[in-house]
Amino acid sequence: MEPKENGKEPGRVIEGPTNPMVTPLLNDLYQFTMAYAYWKAGKQNERSVFDLYFRKNPFGGEYTVFAGLEECVKFLANFKLTHQEIDYVRDSLPGSEEAFCDYLRGLDCSDVEVYAIPEGTVVFPKVPLMRVEGPVGVVQLLETPFLNLVNFASLVATNAARHRFVAGKSKSLLEFGARRAQGPDGAISASKYCYLGGFDATSNVAAGKLFGIPLRGTHSHAFVSSFMSTDEIVDKVLQSADGETTCDDFISLVQTWLTKIQYSPSLSGFFSETNQSELAAFISYALAFPKAFLALVDTYDVMKSGIPNFCAVALALNDLGYKALGIRLDSGDLAYLSTEARNFFCAVERELKVPGFGKMIVTASNDLNEETIDALNKQGHEVDAFGIGTYLVTCYAQAALGCVFKLVEINNQPRIKLSEDVTKVSIPCKKRSYRLYGKEGYPLVDIMTGENEPPPKVGERLLCRHPFNESKRAYVVPQRVEELLKCYWRGSAGEAREELPPLKEIRDRCIKQLENMRPDHMRRLNPTPYKVSVSAKLYDFIHFLWLNEAPVGELQ
Repeated sequence: MEPKENGKEPGRVIEGPTNPMVTPLLNDLYQFTMAYAYWKAGKQNERSVFDLYFRKNPFGGEYTVFAGLEECVKFLANFKLTHQEIDYVRDSLPGSEEAFCDYLRGLDCSDVEVYAIPEGTVVFPKVPLMRVEGPVGVVQLLETPFLNLVNFASLVATNAARHRFVAGKSKSLLEFGARRAQGPDGAISASKYCYLGGFDATSNVAAGKLFGIPLRGTHSHAFVSSFMSTDEIVDKVLQSADGETTCDDFISLVQTWLTKIQYSPSLSGFFSETNQSELAAFISYALAFPKAFLALVDTYDVMKSGIPNFCAVALALNDLGYKALGIRLDSGDLAYLSTEARNFFCAVERELKVPGFGKMIVTASNDLNEETIDALNKQGHEVDAFGIGTYLVTCYAQAALGCVFKLVEINNQPRIKLSEDVTKVSIPCKKRSYRLYGKEGYPLVDIMTGENEPPPKVGERLLCRHPFNESKRAYVVPQRVEELLKCYWRGSAGEAREELPPLKEIRDRCIKQLENMRPDHMRRLNPTPYKVSVSAKLYDFIHFLWLNEAPVGELQ
């Protein structure tokens, strides 16, 4: 899809979706069969309202982070079926009339409006994340792409936020999941939305380029084991950090420091002989990256080889004015090894009089997840940064968020979807949504009202009702009222709309939102459910429409 101009500012262009596979054909067949049936019945231009929402928070928690809105707007702005796509749709609908193809050729989103909660907001079940208004024929074709763009984005952003919560603010979180993600798009999307959810950096170079996410990475076990001895290192020269002096034999300088460590009174008991091929790998890597030396130390033995070898190289770099970054642990007892490594670094600082050496960064990886980080916190550890991959990007603990896209109004007539499972009953009509805040500044409740109801007012007592349970109700006197849905797309209308902020701003919003939640809503175990309600007037209307639409049985 080619980028299109949009909005009241002439010449403004919204680029197409990040993934070029996101086209109008990224759709379920039944969206096109319905579009044809709408057209055949002359209903294709009837004004419809759909809500996109989810029914249950993921991962056993009580909050979700909304993500994917930017990609939805990019899709809207560039929505247009090509001639080849229309030909394929026609061939996929045997018996369809050629005039339907003419209808598809003229389709765009110039008569569609989208109201959404800002991306990066903490959200809750039943509250519409997006409200999509427009001709039913075209809006129906937005359902599958929108759900595809929002479901995984919100799920992985929430997963990232949960990992951030358990790790704490002071730890660095690095997304290392590209190799384990579900395909290229899974990797790119996960990197973007993990960053949005509070991670600090990614190993994914493509995501770094696309989204400006900071990159992090060092080397693998393969690099370490590829060396046999220091004889393989041809260029031993390293210039000092200030460029004023040159070390002609960096290998010898490292060997000197290794000997000092080995015979240092407080360090001698840790090891005797280290693995020399590992030492060669570390030296080679330091020569390549003297300003960013961070070594993987568990290829052979962490305490008897990896840590002493790292320290020798780091001390040699220190002589030349460089500061090594630290180590990465990718196996073993991470709590014990990180603590022992920190003790060793502190002993080097004291014994060899090297200020700051004890503050080396300790990074841990090795199939980490919420549970393992929580366990490490309880055991006590010295890890500064966590590199997390598989469990993060695949959302191993839950496969999908389960967003849905439901018709709530057509031609100004509210519609409801009924079910024997009350959680699947939709909330009808075009609605407005508000977040009400209490005296302590925390959000208390989200409330949905009919479009034409007066908004809640600060200091005025308001009855909030559970949508379906008549006994669950409470009065609230809000200290602050925030309207949640904002207009992000007005089609060809000249009115103003919300701009799409850069990813860094969305990330900052997400972090601030999470910090502003009440702690008992956020905890991992037995969190307190956040209250989602409707106004008394909307409650009455839901149940009136429910009774009106539900067939009455007859007993024989």
